[in-house]
Amino acid sequence: MASTRRLAAILAADIVGYSRLMGLDEAGTVQAVREHQVAADPLIAQHDGRIFKTTGDGVLIEFASVVGAVECALALQQMAAERNAAVAGDRRMEWRIGVHLGDVLIEGDDILGDGVNIAARLEGIAEPNGICISEDAFRQVRGKVEVEFADLGEQSLKNIARPLRAYRVGLSATAPQPISAPATLPLPDKPSIAVLPFANMSSDPEQEFFADGIADDVITALSHYPSLFVIARNSSFTYKGRAVDVKQVGRELGVRYVLEGSLRKAGSRIRVTAQLVEAETGKHTWAGRYDRDLADIFAVQDEITEAVTTAVAPAIADAELRRALRKSPGSLDAWATYQRGLWHLGKATADDYELAKTFFRRAIDLDPNFPDGYCGLATVEIRAEAQSSAERLAHTAVALDGNNAFAHSCLCFALFARGDHRGAVAEADQALALSPNLAAGYFQRGTALIYSGRPQEGLRDLQMSLKLEPRGPNLAISLHHVAVGQYFSRAYEKAVEAAEASVRSFPEYPSPYRWLAAAFGQLGCLEAAGEALGKAKAIARPPFLRQRTPWYRPEDRAHFLEGLRKAGWSE
Repeated sequence: MASTRRLAAILAADIVGYSRLMGLDEAGTVQAVREHQVAADPLIAQHDGRIFKTTGDGVLIEFASVVGAVECALALQQMAAERNAAVAGDRRMEWRIGVHLGDVLIEGDDILGDGVNIAARLEGIAEPNGICISEDAFRQVRGKVEVEFADLGEQSLKNIARPLRAYRVGLSATAPQPISAPATLPLPDKPSIAVLPFANMSSDPEQEFFADGIADDVITALSHYPSLFVIARNSSFTYKGRAVDVKQVGRELGVRYVLEGSLRKAGSRIRVTAQLVEAETGKHTWAGRYDRDLADIFAVQDEITEAVTTAVAPAIADAELRRALRKSPGSLDAWATYQRGLWHLGKATADDYELAKTFFRRAIDLDPNFPDGYCGLATVEIRAEAQSSAERLAHTAVALDGNNAFAHSCLCFALFARGDHRGAVAEADQALALSPNLAAGYFQRGTALIYSGRPQEGLRDLQMSLKLEPRGPNLAISLHHVAVGQYFSRAYEKAVEAAEASVRSFPEYPSPYRWLAAAFGQLGCLEAAGEALGKAKAIARPPFLRQRTPWYRPEDRAHFLEGLRKAGWSE
C-alpha cells in the first residue's frame, strides 16, 4: 500500500485518571466512556473531523483545518462539563486535549508521523479539562476563535527532538468552568512500580504481541518480590498507545517508580530497551538494552524478561536506600527506618550491627505488623549469637505474612544458625517458590547447603544470589561464605581468592581472615597464613573462635581447625 503525505490538524484526547476510574467501577467506567463517545460523534462530524484511532480511554482525530480542531476541542470540553455536572467528583470523566498542525503520513485509514506524535505529547502536558496547542496551530487560529490563549513557552516533549512552544487555550464565555483534578493517590508503604506497555517501534505489527508479552511477564516476575508493590496489568496497560508523562502515571496510579521500554526489530534480530524512572522527579534510575537473535521468540522473551527483572529489583532497592539516607531520622516511616537498618547491617562491623538493631527496633515500633522489621532484627540477633531471640522474631515475621518470601528466607537463616540444616533448606525452598528471583532466598539456601556437606550446590546458589543482588546487606557474609564453600570443597587456591576479595571489600570484617589463614595453611604458604591470622586476631572480638558452633558439621569444623593449626594457630 502506497503512503502519501499531507498537512493535517490532529487532535489527541484522553481521559484523566482512567485507571483510577476503572479501579472504582470497571463496568460503569466502560459505559460512561461509551456514552461520551456517542455524544462526541456529532460534534466531531459538525467540525469536519474524522476519528482515525481509538484506545480504551483516548482518541485521535484528523481535521481539515486547525480552526475546526480547536472549536471542536472547546465543544468537547463543554459537553464533558455538562455531563459531569451531576456526577460525583471522584467519578467525573474529565478530558485532556492537544492540537497540532503538521505533516503526517497517510497509510490507508491510518495516520502516522510527527504530526500525530506532537499532538499526543501536547495532550500529555494539558491540564485536566484543558486544551494545549502548538505554536504552528496557534498561528492559524489566533484572531479566528473567540478564546484567550496563554503562552506556555518552549516545552521539551518526550521523544521530540527539539523543544516546541505551546499555548494553553483559555475559556470562552460559553466554555466549561474548571473542574478540580482527581486527588493524587497516596503512595503505598513500600516501593511501588508500574510497568507500562513496551512500545513497538518496528514496522512489523506482529512484534506488538512480543512487546506486550515482555511487559506482562515483567509485571508477573516483579510481583513475586515481597519488597515491591506492583500495579496490576489491567491498570498499567490502560496507558497503551498513549503519550504519557511518568509524573502523571505516578500521580494517577500512586507509584514511586515507572518502568517503560521499547522494542525494535531488524531482520532476524531484536533490540529491547528499558528504563526505570522515579515518577516524582522524572529522574532515570536505571536503563538497559538487550540485543538478541529471534531464533526462538519465546525463549528470547523469557531471557529478556529475566534480565530486566533481575536488574530492576536491585536498582529499586538501591534507590530506596539512597532515599532513606537523605531523610532526617525524625522523619522516617517504618519502611525508611528499615532501610537505614539494612545500610548499617551491610557495613559488617560490630558498631554498625548495634545501630542496625536500633533502627530495626524503631521500624517495629512504628509498624508492629511490618514483617521485614522483624526479619532485620532477627538477622542482627543471629550475628550476635542470640539464637532463641532470632528464631522467635523470624517466626513472628512468617506469622504476620505467610506469603512473604523474605520472611521465610529469614526463618531459614535462624534455623541454620541452630544447626537445623534440613529445616533451613525447606524454608529457603518455600521462599524461592514464592519469589523465584529472591536474592536472599538463594543466599540463605546456599549458606545452609555449604554447611550441610553440599558445598558445590551451595556455591551455585551463592553465585545466583550475587548475580541478583550485587550490592546489599548480605554482600559481606555472601563473599565470606563463598570462601568457606571453596575451602570445604578443598579448592584452597579458590578459597584464597574468595577470601581476599572479601577482605578487600570489608577489611574490618574478621571472619574471612580466619578462612584466608586456614586456606594458606593448607597450601603451605606459612608467611601469608601467619599474616592473615595476625590480622584476624587484631580485629576479632574475643574469643577468637566460638566454642559452640551448631551450624558446623563436626568433620567440617575439624577440617577448618586443621587449616588454622597449619597456619600457626594454637588453642
